[in-house]
Amino acid sequence: MERSFTFIVPALDEESNIAATVQEIESVAGNRFSEYEIVLIDDGSSDRTPSIMDRLAVTDPRLVVVHHPRNLGLGAAYRRGVQLARFDHLMLVPGDNQFPGTSMALLLDQLGRADIVLQYTVNPQIRPLGRRLLSAGFTALVNTLFGLSLRYYNGTVVHRTGLVKTVRMTTDGFAYQAEILVRLIARGASYVEVGVPITERSAGRSAALGARNVTRVLETLARLFLEVRLGFRSSGP
Repeated sequence: MERSFTFIVPALDEESNIAATVQEIESVAGNRFSEYEIVLIDDGSSDRTPSIMDRLAVTDPRLVVVHHPRNLGLGAAYRRGVQLARFDHLMLVPGDNQFPGTSMALLLDQLGRADIVLQYTVNPQIRPLGRRLLSAGFTALVNTLFGLSLRYYNGTVVHRTGLVKTVRMTTDGFAYQAEILVRLIARGASYVEVGVPITERSAGRSAALGARNVTRVLETLARLFLEVRLGFRSSGP
């Protein structure tokens, strides 16, 4: 075994999925890393997600639990996880248990090949048509705006912790990873893309399709284009 790893697990109202997500991570991490931690971030849940996280952490010292008093957004949860990360590499694993251990292993097998390991989904048909169309449109838009050719921007990504900690992150919304990738690749970071399967949600529904989220994504891309492509840095974080 080599290297150490931080898993960041944000969750919003995932009482039916969060324990299984932790189990999936532990099934993979235990055989791969001499040290690892799982940072569980409750992003303002109104169900039993916070208490389940706390209960899991009582019996496992590798679990770190953070509670947001209200919903701050996926980007904010990820940024908090990056701030807390203590180990060599990190990745976000959604708390909805849609990313199986076998898929995590495919990404982790690529450690050391590049600065960034990117996931794209090989079975997108498992998701609703509306979400697939939105994802395809988002990918095409980001590639066009920034002259890139990535397959997917919203998947699970493995980063070198020291590198991602240097990135300016301005969005709390769903475009957080696109912002990070655009900034790092513009600085010359290397990457490798890996096709992996995902599983269908066992309970609940995704919040990604909300009109407010779409608006925030478009605002983020506009700011990022002005800064990265035109050299205009907006005020803000």
